Amino acid sequence: MEEGRRARHERVDSARLVYTTSPLQIGRPRVEVVIVPNAKAGGELIAEAMAALVRRKPDALLGVATGSTPLPVYEALAAKVEAGAADVAQVRICQLDEYVGLPAGHPESYRAVVLREVVEPLGLSEASFMGPDGSAEDIVAACDAYDRALAEAGGVDLQLLGIGTDGHIGFNEPCSSLASRTRIKTLTHQTRVDNARFFGGDMDQVPHHVITQGIGTILDARHLVLLATGEGKAEAVAQTVEGPLSALVPASALQLHRHATVVVDEAAASKLKLADYFRQTYADKPAWQGL
Repeated sequence: MEEGRRARHERVDSARLVYTTSPLQIGRPRVEVVIVPNAKAGGELIAEAMAALVRRKPDALLGVATGSTPLPVYEALAAKVEAGAADVAQVRICQLDEYVGLPAGHPESYRAVVLREVVEPLGLSEASFMGPDGSAEDIVAACDAYDRALAEAGGVDLQLLGIGTDGHIGFNEPCSSLASRTRIKTLTHQTRVDNARFFGGDMDQVPHHVITQGIGTILDARHLVLLATGEGKAEAVAQTVEGPLSALVPASALQLHRHATVVVDEAAASKLKLADYFRQTYADKPAWQGL
């Protein structure tokens, strides 16, 4: 009997340890799901979380993603800056991934995209920005250098993520190692099809290789925020949140993180079995917890 009680107490103590790493973590599920009416609402919600972070830590390192999905976030954050509701003068921006082999200055290099869509609208200088070198002669060395640079910068405070229709995050395609670090990856056919819209619909112009933060690198960030919109992402979202942890669905690695938030619109939430539960828990969440 005494051993049984001691074992139960040990399990309780272990559970408490999971949630006492930060006062803001008390009672959080492994992945919090927030269902919003539309992409604009999702953008505003995440932008406010970024602004709140910057109020607490003015020199926060924000990890940004590219593509069309996160644009409402950047637009909402820029609007806050313009209105004087957020001071980002000391903020630093870091890149999630970069194409390999695009010529310097190519408008669809992710460096160019981040500068155009994030850094410049926030009124920041290029000196506040860091990313991997996709044109380096030694790509492996460039990958290692970027991993070191992120660590030396103090780590990413908030990493914004999108999700592919196959469940990839960054360019960690299905069956990527869940412990992977920044490295070169070969893009799948589906990912190149998805990204052809940024190259005038010509898939032949889409590079075959990228440098990407690995899943292990992504998990080093203090807060992960994944934004997904549209019915085309619904299956990937359901597998990420409700499915098993699996390398087949790289985004499912968010289940390992102590502070992971998935923000989805109604269409992207359409295949969630626990959608009503997620709505209720967010509606009843204490305001002081934030996102």
